[in-house]
Amino acid sequence: MNRRLGISIYPEHSTVERDKAYIKRAAECGFERVFTCLLSAQKPIDVIREEFSETIGFARNLEMDVILDIAPAVFSGLGISYDDLSFFAELGASGIRLDLGFDGLRESQFTYNQYDLDIEINMSNNTNYVNNIFSHNPKETKLLGCHNFYPQRFTGLDFDFFIACSQRFKELGLRTAAFVSSDAATIGPWDINDGLCTLEEHRELPITTQAKHLWATNLIDDVIIGNAYASDDELAALGALNRYVLEFEVEVEAGVSAVERTIMFDEPHIRRGDISSYMIRSTPSRTKYKAEQFPVRPVESHTCGDVMIGNDNFGKYKGELQLILKTMPIDERKNLVARVVDYERFLIPYIGAWNTLAFKEKTK
Repeated sequence: MNRRLGISIYPEHSTVERDKAYIKRAAECGFERVFTCLLSAQKPIDVIREEFSETIGFARNLEMDVILDIAPAVFSGLGISYDDLSFFAELGASGIRLDLGFDGLRESQFTYNQYDLDIEINMSNNTNYVNNIFSHNPKETKLLGCHNFYPQRFTGLDFDFFIACSQRFKELGLRTAAFVSSDAATIGPWDINDGLCTLEEHRELPITTQAKHLWATNLIDDVIIGNAYASDDELAALGALNRYVLEFEVEVEAGVSAVERTIMFDEPHIRRGDISSYMIRSTPSRTKYKAEQFPVRPVESHTCGDVMIGNDNFGKYKGELQLILKTMPIDERKNLVARVVDYERFLIPYIGAWNTLAFKEKTK
């Protein structure tokens, strides 16, 4: 399933023009969807219709999907019948997200709505909720899953719980989504905003690392920035991510040669299938660059996150790239060329046999 990026907007706490400018910047960076919220909407229905329609229409014209977050209370608050989703279609939405569910049958019936709206359901509960919906024979192509975000510090999902919840949805073949949090953003649906991420362990991480982690699990398709407004730099950095290859941010060592840089950053890397518990090996470069020189440089460590390349003393293994997995004795036949940044080393175990990986130099 293709992987997408999304942003969130909160019209109740901003202006139409500011939201449209943000949507435009995100679209230019390759974002494909917008999350917006009716849960906190307090304005009269006519004002909501006017403001949301303009913003949603602007996003749809940029070929972005727009999902409206709602709950049963929204239906009653706006005087909308459960049997008539025309209001959301009139706003121009691609679909609705049910923050709180119904009885399974109603969700299934929603998927057959005449307006072809997607029905996105809450993934952050490890119950048989989604299985109950499937027992009522929904139109599966119109059913999506999306985790919650958590504005209050220390209330985000535990990782193991997140995995269990997400697996339920992936095993059913549904498109899935989760939220990451921007350091620059200050707006959310409520007055508490300690960041708007799904996983608690993501709250202090760079936004790109959060996204890499979600995609590395192979359980999340869409990564959405939960708070608004992310900075231009954050939007650009997320847009530039490889969505299908785990790319580690590294700090390059002094004295690295041009050919070592070429191997590290320009050559494809695939972990060999005969895996070692001590290192990830990428071997094609030792053949391609066997005629090159790799002068020996002193090395002081072989620890997790070290990126090594075999030097002139390494015989047939000269030019081979290795990513160290755990501390091992120093081998002077290998040059240290870079180190994975501390906050991304936890991602290294996601590289299994025959997995592709890449490296990107840290710029700040």
